[in-house]
Amino acid sequence: MFARLPTLFLHVLFLVRIYASPIPPEPQAATSYDVIVVGSGPAGVIIASRLSENSARKVLLLELGGPSYWVTGGREAPQWLAGTNLSRVDVPGLYSTIYSNPSSNLLCQNQIRAYGACTIGGNSAINAGLFFEPPASDFDLYFPTGWKHADLVPSINRLYQTQPSTNKPSLDGLYYEQSGYTAAKQWLVTNAKYTELDINANSAKKTKVFGHPAYDYANGKRSGPVISYLQAALKRPNFSLQSGTLVQRVVRSGGQATGVVVNVGGTISTIPLTSIGRVIVSGGALKSPELLMKSGIGDPAVLTTLANANQLGGLPSSQWINNTAVGNGLFDNPNTFIELSAPSIQAYNYQYDNPIPSDRDLYLTKKSGPYSFAGGSCSFWDTVQHADGTVAGVQGGLGAAGYQAYTDAMTVTMNIYGTSGLKSFGKVVLDNTNFLPGPSGAVYYSNPQDAQDIATFIRRLFDALPGTGLTPLNLNQTSTVAQIVSYITSYTPYTRGQVNHWSSSCRIGSCVDVNTTVIGMKNMHVVDASIVAPLTVNPQMGVMIAAERAGELINKLMV
Repeated sequence: MFARLPTLFLHVLFLVRIYASPIPPEPQAATSYDVIVVGSGPAGVIIASRLSENSARKVLLLELGGPSYWVTGGREAPQWLAGTNLSRVDVPGLYSTIYSNPSSNLLCQNQIRAYGACTIGGNSAINAGLFFEPPASDFDLYFPTGWKHADLVPSINRLYQTQPSTNKPSLDGLYYEQSGYTAAKQWLVTNAKYTELDINANSAKKTKVFGHPAYDYANGKRSGPVISYLQAALKRPNFSLQSGTLVQRVVRSGGQATGVVVNVGGTISTIPLTSIGRVIVSGGALKSPELLMKSGIGDPAVLTTLANANQLGGLPSSQWINNTAVGNGLFDNPNTFIELSAPSIQAYNYQYDNPIPSDRDLYLTKKSGPYSFAGGSCSFWDTVQHADGTVAGVQGGLGAAGYQAYTDAMTVTMNIYGTSGLKSFGKVVLDNTNFLPGPSGAVYYSNPQDAQDIATFIRRLFDALPGTGLTPLNLNQTSTVAQIVSYITSYTPYTRGQVNHWSSSCRIGSCVDVNTTVIGMKNMHVVDASIVAPLTVNPQMGVMIAAERAGELINKLMV
């Protein structure tokens, strides 16, 4: 997950080969490819890797940004990592410092009107690395035929076989900074009658459950698809990764994509597809709809605006594919911070430049201690039942320290958000100046039921607080559900925050078909969080599962 944000907020070209050694090449316009994948986030890496397993296919993975992990050539790091072959991305405990010590090398600069990564690995290179398997009910309730849980079991199994994960990230086998976990266990397990369990081993259970977070880490370091999938793909002679490359639009003739127009350091060229080739758009739930729109696929009103601004490459309106579902249905988890204080709490502040020497040394020598994980001590879930039989999912977790006005040594932040079954959605909108994508205002609480559900969850939690020693500081413990609704929907540093779990902006059935093919196209796909319905858990693992499933389906189309 990402820390919430109170407000909206390299053109260095190289081909990456084994261990991502930077080799300055010519732009790849002279070569035709059987598969061009746009975006090296989790989904893009997985789909490109899987499709390149067929050695007869020539696969190109394009990335707007540059290096991230050390193995990709990333060298941004604090001085205390000098000589370690670790970048800031590799160290889990440096996750939260992306906000206190931002990185122009990792974050999108003037590319989206929200917070996100433009780098090899995408958001998996800067998020907390939380890795929760969605419950089977998510797929059975919210996904179409062909994407039910039974259809996805092989994809889930392949993901587990390829991507390491752990709920005990410190290599010495110990848990660190657990005062929040201890306090929350008394509160939730003893008082509120939650069940303490291994979250992924019991993925179907998401009502009144509590446990240690699961992360996609390995060997005390951040892992993710860049480590688990990309390194294998880079050893294949039929696979290439080209970074520093902005894809401006997909070139197409009617429903047939023929290549992509790219901007590399100001040089515009076209990378062509072979006659059997396919373009797979994996830029994320904001960038992917933007690319479809700028390729003449989307709401005709938006396409008209883009055409008038010369953003469609001269594509005539007779070639437009009019579909208002492109960019529609955008989702993010509505987020509330509640600051909790207790004498038993020992807050921990992660430092980019000056970690506590003993913690620094423990990590450097044994890959153990506080810097072996992102700082969350626990995660928990519940559900809210509606009179019509539908269910809303709600989720919480405790961080390592307080926030904003509440940062003393006895305060930590409880992060609360709604998940699956919420009813508020927005859409991806392009601004009228630079035509960059961002969320509409309807993403959060446009349906009042969502605020009611989340407030009900908070009220239940507060009912179990007596006797724990925990005191909420920014929201009165005696607040009624109505008062909580008023608070969480107001604009404060603790409410209406972006979690940046963007998803659902190119949904299966309306924007793409069950094979992830863009409706109206023959050989253009979207494979990323855009096609994933809102999930009960942090979406990262669900996006990876979707990419594995898409790989199966596209492989069959390419036979």
